[in-house]
Amino acid sequence: MSHDGRFPRFRYGPAERRMAEGLVELENRILAEESAEDCECKEGMFNGLSRRRLLAGGLAAGGAAFAAGRAAAEAPPGAIEYDVQPDPTKEQGRTILDDGGYGSRSQFENEVRWRYPTASLDSSWSMTPLASGHGIITPSGLHFERHHGGIPTIDPQNHTLILHGMVDQPMRFTMDDLKRLPAVSRMHFIECSGNGLTEWVEPTLKTVQGTHGLTSTSEWTGVRLSTVLEMAGVQDSAAWILAEGSDAAVMTRSVPIDKAMDDAILAYAQNGEALRPEQGYPLRLLLPGYEGNTNIKWLRRLEVSDKPFMTREETSKYTDLMPDGTARQFTLEMDAKSVITFPSGAMKLPRAGYYEITGLAWSGRGAIKRVEVSVDGGQTWQEATLDGPVLPKCHARFRLPWTWTGDEAVLQSRAVDDTGYTQPTLQDLVKVRGTHSVYHLNAIQSWHVAPSGEVTNVHA
Repeated sequence: MSHDGRFPRFRYGPAERRMAEGLVELENRILAEESAEDCECKEGMFNGLSRRRLLAGGLAAGGAAFAAGRAAAEAPPGAIEYDVQPDPTKEQGRTILDDGGYGSRSQFENEVRWRYPTASLDSSWSMTPLASGHGIITPSGLHFERHHGGIPTIDPQNHTLILHGMVDQPMRFTMDDLKRLPAVSRMHFIECSGNGLTEWVEPTLKTVQGTHGLTSTSEWTGVRLSTVLEMAGVQDSAAWILAEGSDAAVMTRSVPIDKAMDDAILAYAQNGEALRPEQGYPLRLLLPGYEGNTNIKWLRRLEVSDKPFMTREETSKYTDLMPDGTARQFTLEMDAKSVITFPSGAMKLPRAGYYEITGLAWSGRGAIKRVEVSVDGGQTWQEATLDGPVLPKCHARFRLPWTWTGDEAVLQSRAVDDTGYTQPTLQDLVKVRGTHSVYHLNAIQSWHVAPSGEVTNVHA
């Protein structure tokens, strides 16, 4: 189908249309390069980057520089190339800290994020390779990104957070001030509300990285936002807070005061170390369960008010146009959602037999209570096993044993959270929401398995 039919102008604005078209072109290019490298000796079921493709096209696909070191041009990003030992029991291995002291991943692992090919590299996003993940934690180096004005370089010694507005005592905090306050560590997902924006009308992108790659889970450490608000003394009529970032876009969003006092975190660490610059170093706002755009990175200012600030990101963007012409605004909580990551699009099962279906489920309103899996397009369902711990507003890993007979199959998963909300079919979601919006798609995803073993994205 042409882009005009796939991304109609009545539903996609010029910016969203360019985003969707760019994603299709990027994924097609990556998969074409991968297909050209297939050979009879290729083993395994997973789509992914080969070493040769990384060397030839890694910069275009991932936008990442290769690892520094003595063989930087030969190793995947994040790795260093070493000579393979014929028999590692017959000779000494390399010495400790030979990689410089920080650590690197194996040269045989090459998963990377995709970078959306915007005309300007300053405003873009990257997508997590969900199909190659294990457990629920996303490595910091594979956590999805979204930037509107590039990635600032900020000296934490000079960075401050200002808290003012409807408070009894305006305050300024240095990073040292914040780190002296009582800290919390929690595991939470973040998801861009544009995750899946290409998939409303017809199946478009081929891989789970393309359809669902704008979500990741990390352990976040920092100070509860309520702690600093109580220090400043929030006035009785306060209802909203403006959060403002230090990037070139000066990203701003309005946050309900109830959320700020509940579980919001001023995060300065991720997965046991300081935030990475692309994740907001030295300080970001973490709003568990809220759409990704509200989790302001490089946080520098909080202004307390009695009303929302109606910024660009909550008026012309991140709103949902309904069939009757009205728009949903401040649709902040991400609804329950799940996706099968194996088998998933662009994979090929080599033969009939036993497999373990696995994937991720999450909800912005609480914890996942149950995940059901169907292998016949939703005609029948089986309850999957959830790996523990199952935490609120966090990815949950589900698993179901499956013996594939070699016949056609349509794999689906649906999540139920502890509020009782059940993930809807696409048809049911469209009946309520229409197709005039590109945000907040949480419908059931379908993967078709052909007798050949090829797995494709379908609407079922």
